[in-house]
Amino acid sequence: MHTPPEITAKSWLSISLLGLIWGSTFLVIEIALEGITPFWLAAWRILIAAVLTSVVWGLGGWRLHLSEDRDWRGLLLFGLLSASLPFQLISWGQQSVTSAFAGVSMASVALIILPLAHFFLPNERITPRRLGGFIIGFIGVMVLMGPQLFASTGESAEWLGRIACLLAAGCYASSSIILRRLPPIDAIGVSALPLVIGAVFAITAAFIVEGPPPPVDSKTAVALAVLGLIPTAGANLLRVQVTRTAGPVFMSLTSYQVPLWSVIFGVLLLDEPFDNSLVISLSLILAGVGVSQYHGIKKLLSGSKG
Repeated sequence: MHTPPEITAKSWLSISLLGLIWGSTFLVIEIALEGITPFWLAAWRILIAAVLTSVVWGLGGWRLHLSEDRDWRGLLLFGLLSASLPFQLISWGQQSVTSAFAGVSMASVALIILPLAHFFLPNERITPRRLGGFIIGFIGVMVLMGPQLFASTGESAEWLGRIACLLAAGCYASSSIILRRLPPIDAIGVSALPLVIGAVFAITAAFIVEGPPPPVDSKTAVALAVLGLIPTAGANLLRVQVTRTAGPVFMSLTSYQVPLWSVIFGVLLLDEPFDNSLVISLSLILAGVGVSQYHGIKKLLSGSKG
């Protein structure tokens, strides 16, 4: 798909909702990790999402390709990079890194996507304004994390955990480019099929690395159900729709919101201390979004006035 991105009010609402959903995901992962191993956490999360979206897909008639064009290799790669590897990498990496580092790693998705989109998507070129806006937003995320960004957990495998988190960010960035390049395809189908593919990879990897699935208590089961239904199944469908219409560069703005919401949830739900850096960070992130998406915002506002 090489049509120009179409950014609407619905696109803005969608990435705001995605930021909110994914920003709360780290908290739920921490809860789940208390009762299950990381690879089986990822496997159950993807399997639950795959079953749910497949049911919805089946009710819609199992539509997939909307034209004569086919790209099965792209679909397979998209499933691996969007619904298997990153979940495993994050679940494993969060055992040994700080939540601050995990948050900044996810924010780096936006910066990774910029050069990839420039070279692989003809309508997503890097411009000075876009680059400047994304850098301002990333600085905002670093301000948000503050000194804790450089804090160490003391774990011997912390450096491997950091690499895992950064590789997960690279997976998300690459999968967004692949998704945008796929031929015309049903939104529900392209959400469900990669999750099925991802579930096969994730379950196989979990058996190889950690053996048979461990028993889980009710608290862990609820956490797994939440992870599978909301930030995986529901959010994946929304992500597909935004990426296919508004483009991966616009979609990547979500990655700046994720650590911001993560900190906000920490303040509201975990009684973590409120810091002025939250206000400064929010201002920088909004400024970065405004600079990078200046023309789109101007067009949207002029349209709403008309």
